[in-house]
Amino acid sequence: MNTLFDKIWDAHVVDRIPDGPDQLYIDRLYCHEVTSPQAFEGLRRRGIGCLRPGQVFCMPDHNTPTQNQDKPVADPVFWKQLEELAANARDFGLPHFGLDDPRNGIVHVVGPERGLSLPGMTIVCGDSHTSTHGAVGALAFGIGTSEVELVLATQCILQHKPKSMRIRIEGALGPCVTAKDIALFLMRELTTGGATGYFIEYAGSAVRALSMEGRLTLCNLSIEMGARGGMVAPDEKTFAYLRGTEFAPAGWDAAVARWKTLHSDADAVFDREIVFDAAAIPPMLTYGTNPGMGMAVDGRIPALEDIPEAQRNAFRKALAYMDFKPDMALVGKPVDYVFLGACTNGRIEDFRAFASVVRGRKKAASVTAWLVPGSREVVRQIHAEGLDTVLGEAGFTIRQPGCSACLAMNDDKIPTGKYCISTSNRNFEGRQGPGSRTLLASPLVAAAAAVTGVITDPRALL
Repeated sequence: MNTLFDKIWDAHVVDRIPDGPDQLYIDRLYCHEVTSPQAFEGLRRRGIGCLRPGQVFCMPDHNTPTQNQDKPVADPVFWKQLEELAANARDFGLPHFGLDDPRNGIVHVVGPERGLSLPGMTIVCGDSHTSTHGAVGALAFGIGTSEVELVLATQCILQHKPKSMRIRIEGALGPCVTAKDIALFLMRELTTGGATGYFIEYAGSAVRALSMEGRLTLCNLSIEMGARGGMVAPDEKTFAYLRGTEFAPAGWDAAVARWKTLHSDADAVFDREIVFDAAAIPPMLTYGTNPGMGMAVDGRIPALEDIPEAQRNAFRKALAYMDFKPDMALVGKPVDYVFLGACTNGRIEDFRAFASVVRGRKKAASVTAWLVPGSREVVRQIHAEGLDTVLGEAGFTIRQPGCSACLAMNDDKIPTGKYCISTSNRNFEGRQGPGSRTLLASPLVAAAAAVTGVITDPRALL
């Protein structure tokens, strides 16, 4: 009667502290350039090395430019962080996928696509969206800088075991409804704190029908509901996705046999269980300044009287920042920027979806569009499938991999006051640049806006 979460967690407990945290063994640590420098410096101060360097992988993604990656990075702060990561990887003997490496990209895209993230693993990174890797049937979560140092030194971490939650999405999704829409719908229904203290398992017929790319998107956004992480039980889709990857296990058949045991038992008991009807989920769009402030793309912003009294001040503040009004429809609202990318929607399936809308159409002249693949492998796939031609004929340019306009930590910033339809994961004030106004959406909604110049229901174009 164990949940999938229990099975993986309990199998990795090295020691239990009475009335305290568990000492958890970690299979994989990912390091990027932003949260790792202090951790490596801590090792130097202690005069120790990395315990198991073969289980740690480093790659820059946050500060990387998405143009001219063959040239030195212009910003001296960004350049220093990239150089520090390379030096730390070299000094401690860690694999490093730098900008000149064909395996480079956003860590949460590269890990699964390379077979570095595997079912049954415990995976951590100094990044909140580490929950992405749960899509392969792993237990993955973000940690702080001091914890990164601890894992580097001991391959273990002290953690209190979260409660378990299962969210089942049953039935068939409607036209133009994607995994991103499922996540935005869940955040609207449960709020951004509705899963605080829990580890989520996503299940149900609609989740099983999702591609691996879709599952990665769904798990990526678990943290935005307050969850410690999210996961999907591995199945034949998982095995097909991982088979033949660079770091897939040598004993493949034995590994798959082991992975097939990774599921919640039929009589497993969760601390909380919620069921939603897939048919009730529309194409979504956010209107405010947290990911839970969502609405149907063809709907209306809630009226003030529909907002609980305790939340009305925050609601008013968010609408003032966005320059929206209560009970306002957003279809037809002009947009300035469109961003396709991030560890949420920077995979090949996202580019296929975007291309399906823009095929035979032209980019709106009023829109600046940044299409940023999540990895060099995604770039390769885009070219192999001819999507670069489709997108190029429509007036779009493919940029180079990186976190890009997901967050204002590189050159791709949205200007003050401008509206951006973004496939990323957060719409906080200033997230994409000081004063920027972000509306989170799926690649289909983003593409519809890119070719019309206004917020558009993609169902009207497909």
